[in-house]
Amino acid sequence: MHTDCDLLPEGLEDRLPASAAAAARVTRAVLDVLDGHGYDRIQPPTIEFEQSLASRMAGVQPRRMFRFVDPASLRTLALRSDMTPQLGRIASTSLASAARPLRLCYAGQVVTIKGDGLDPTREKLQLGAELIGKDSVEAAAEVVAVAIEALRSAGATGLSVDFTLPDLVDTLAAKALPLPSEAIAVVRRELDAKDAGGLVAAGGRAYLPLLTAIGPFETAIERLAAIDAGGALAGRIKALREIAARVGGAARLTLDPSERHGFEYQSWFGFTIYADGLAGTLGRGGSYAIKSNAAGGTDEPALGFSLFPDALIDALAQAESPRDTLFLPLGHDPVHAARLRAIGWRTVAALCDGCDAKALGCTHRLEGGEAVGV
Repeated sequence: MHTDCDLLPEGLEDRLPASAAAAARVTRAVLDVLDGHGYDRIQPPTIEFEQSLASRMAGVQPRRMFRFVDPASLRTLALRSDMTPQLGRIASTSLASAARPLRLCYAGQVVTIKGDGLDPTREKLQLGAELIGKDSVEAAAEVVAVAIEALRSAGATGLSVDFTLPDLVDTLAAKALPLPSEAIAVVRRELDAKDAGGLVAAGGRAYLPLLTAIGPFETAIERLAAIDAGGALAGRIKALREIAARVGGAARLTLDPSERHGFEYQSWFGFTIYADGLAGTLGRGGSYAIKSNAAGGTDEPALGFSLFPDALIDALAQAESPRDTLFLPLGHDPVHAARLRAIGWRTVAALCDGCDAKALGCTHRLEGGEAVGV
């Protein structure tokens, strides 16, 4: 029987053994791929000053963070809701003199006050990488390709990558398809919602053709090129084609150039990753700028991605068969046990005469120095 003392807050949950083991394997697989591509891991703290977390990038939303007053400094602290701004701080301070491009990666838990949409989860595992000091087609292609490789190594299958152009409306509104400044945000919102009626009502009738440039990459990019107003998007379109060519057949590619949800601090390029059999987004990334807090300082370009593999972890945990585990009876020879562990066996030692091998989840028993099925 459970009491109120046993309940967890809404959106938080324990990881039980199978899920915790799957989480460890996924994290290790992703970090191994990132390390292989030269990304160095860093470990920022879970709590920082709110001002630091909210000031390094445009679009960071402090209202999503748990905040409280630090009794030592009397300043407002916040639990991180995204690790990317923390890497921006580190790159701009402790690693400001490190050679560029700077490749960093991370793994840790992030917490938000509310879940996203229909997903009530408020604590998630975030894995990711940032390539800092470079904003080019080559850097973008590397980031997308590494993200795909990392997810495939972790066990994700049927990957699909959806490209977007987060600054699309701003680029067109500047000259090719002029908009009053007060209409830009509304047109962005209606394009993001794919609401043709709302788009017309907002004064964005000229933007309606963009709603047709959605779908499989090869056909959607041709449609986007066909409606490119005065060549304003020529550079963006060329870059997307080059990135797609470098990714090759590693994942299905689609295009939704006006998608903005989740790309609040991305600039010219963004992408979302999905996988077969998993609901929702598995990861997202793109280009952005790390703000300089120094007087007269210049912002630094960067590209990166964040993976949120909880759905993948749950699927792997449910599909996994029980591991072979060796029961060690009382009085067993520790030399034999150590030899078997050295070649990959997982062992569980008896602590009393009545210990039951099967009840303890063991598949084998140590007899005569060898593993015997139970």
